[in-house]
Amino acid sequence: MNAPIPLAQNRLLGIALRIGATTSFAGMAAAIKLGDQAGVNLPELAFYRFAFGLPPLLVWIALTRNPGAWRTQRPFAHLARGAIGLTTMVLAFAGLTYLPLAEAATIGFAAPFFSVALSALVLGEPVGRHRWSAVALGFAGVMIVMRPGSSHLPAIGLAFAILAALGTAAVTITLRQIGRTEATPTIVLWFTLFSMAVTGLLLPVYGQAHDARTWAILLALGLFGGMGQLFLTSALRFAPVSVVVPFDYTQLIWAVLLGWLLFDTRPATSTWAGAALIVASGLYTVFREHKLGRDKPRPAPL
Repeated sequence: MNAPIPLAQNRLLGIALRIGATTSFAGMAAAIKLGDQAGVNLPELAFYRFAFGLPPLLVWIALTRNPGAWRTQRPFAHLARGAIGLTTMVLAFAGLTYLPLAEAATIGFAAPFFSVALSALVLGEPVGRHRWSAVALGFAGVMIVMRPGSSHLPAIGLAFAILAALGTAAVTITLRQIGRTEATPTIVLWFTLFSMAVTGLLLPVYGQAHDARTWAILLALGLFGGMGQLFLTSALRFAPVSVVVPFDYTQLIWAVLLGWLLFDTRPATSTWAGAALIVASGLYTVFREHKLGRDKPRPAPL
């Protein structure tokens, strides 16, 4: 019998998988902007995100020997989660078409703070002064990035990004409810199939012919998104939330690098200042969750 893998090694693998997830999602975001520049419309971007992300998901289900992942006792809960999740993804995609990668990623980091507020309002969970203080600090960082009244960023892009962050928080709350009875592969598979069906209905109206380069971008979009979800979910099998979540902020590094290399954009000083506050408040929130014993693995949103 093989000796068990030491916990430290498991944690290193969990961290590596989480970094793989943030790298994949940064690549997905870059593909969205490249696709938009190539003339691909939003419904197509959403459809191919799931169509080309489905094969890695099916391979994952096969490798984990879970052929019954499609079975569920709560189909209507999955439909509600799908509607919220797909709306959130479309909002995030729309925000990326207007905003630089770094600014979009930074505002997206506000989602955990919305989750804290919604967990108190919707689930009735107790939220002490420490977490409310972290939420306030995080929102201050978001406001610094947005710079209301004097921002060089388009207002519509900022609105989409904030709504997407709020939607991500709503998805998190929904997953915490569904995850009590449904396995992660079931949740991910139902969401993927639901989103493909809805966006596929729009293809007869919005579908276009594309050249080889554009198809390559769409393929990368789906593969990056699909692999990012699998890395994100798998990371929690090897390390607790408090260990891996801090590495989510490496996505900002990738966003800055890809924004510079692909689009010749550099974050403003205010973006760095706001990001510092957001990261600090996020890390403190993770620390509090760990200290209170609430950092158990849970299904991750797409």
